[in-house]
Amino acid sequence: MTGGIAKGDIVAFVTAQTRIASPSLVPELRLYLATEVTPLWEATEATLAQHNLPPPYWAFAWPGGQALARHLLDNPGMVRGRRVLDFAAGGGIAAIAAARVGAHATSCDIDRVATTVAAMNAALNNVAVTTIEADLTQRTAAEIARDWDVVLAGDVFYERPMAERVEPWLRGLAAVGLTVIVADPGRTYLPKSGLAQIASYSVPTSRDLEDREMRETRLYRVSA
Repeated sequence: MTGGIAKGDIVAFVTAQTRIASPSLVPELRLYLATEVTPLWEATEATLAQHNLPPPYWAFAWPGGQALARHLLDNPGMVRGRRVLDFAAGGGIAAIAAARVGAHATSCDIDRVATTVAAMNAALNNVAVTTIEADLTQRTAAEIARDWDVVLAGDVFYERPMAERVEPWLRGLAAVGLTVIVADPGRTYLPKSGLAQIASYSVPTSRDLEDREMRETRLYRVSA
């Protein structure tokens, strides 16, 4: 998790380095998004490196998050009235969509900048989202189940260490009765079994971030 960086400094940095825009697949929402990749990465390294910040993944509407948000907005009955956790949420797009359709939404990330941006994005969209800076994989399934009914995870299988930590944790949540939905745009470490596809979306992407201009992103329900 990130260190002692003041919230006001984060807000000023985000405001300076992003602009308010709507993701292509979810035009109903507005987010603080980076317009160019390289300048933001360089600014993060030059300005905030002393706080040991991770890369600014929060500044982009990744395909997994967009697909989750689109699906919730189109299928509000999935989460309305339920307690929803947007895990590894970045800028919180899925949590914001959940809140917009009547869920009690929480956005969680290990990056303090991301949690601050998620709160800023929620305010932009006039919805209530609780933000948490924590590594929830350290909590047991029973502890998670006391606080949430649905867990959303967008694009979490992009590297082996992350996948090896997250997959058993998500399966453990499914085993105690939580609804666990993952969205994946074809990452290498997506599990090969135990996933039931529920939807698919073609998400426009940038070649600055991806190796193609469109990512077919699938939503799956995770089984134990």
